Amino acid sequence: MKDPKQMTGLELLTAMRDGILPSASIGKTMPMQSVEVTQGTVTFKVKADERHLNPLGGVHGGFAATVLDSVTGCAVHSMLEAGAGYGTIDLNIKMCRPIPKNKELQATGTLINLSKNLGIAEGKIFDEEGKLYAFATATCMILRN
Repeated sequence: MKDPKQMTGLELLTAMRDGILPSASIGKTMPMQSVEVTQGTVTFKVKADERHLNPLGGVHGGFAATVLDSVTGCAVHSMLEAGAGYGTIDLNIKMCRPIPKNKELQATGTLINLSKNLGIAEGKIFDEEGKLYAFATATCMILRN
């Protein structure tokens, strides 16, 4: 097994999906599980629960924001060479309908453009029928040594 710092983004994300490496700890706070990883695209299963509620009892918008930041960032990361990283510099989210509590949803991230210094991706949260709950675009700064 390679040192994670010497793995490409795709290799690292695949190893996390397959349980060879531990997933990011944010996946425990915001239940997210990677189910598909290819170059430029990722898919997660996500489920909001009682830990993610706002004062009115609905799922807090921060749940969707965190999930969308994760899938867009991972879509960018899947295209990066070993040793390169990224940081989100802009995240634009549209909430289309309330995220339901205790319902498994899917979140996808897809790379739109990758240049030397920036990666742009879009993310979606939707249900098994294709109903869209939230949509985002993100710009990530590419960090190279």
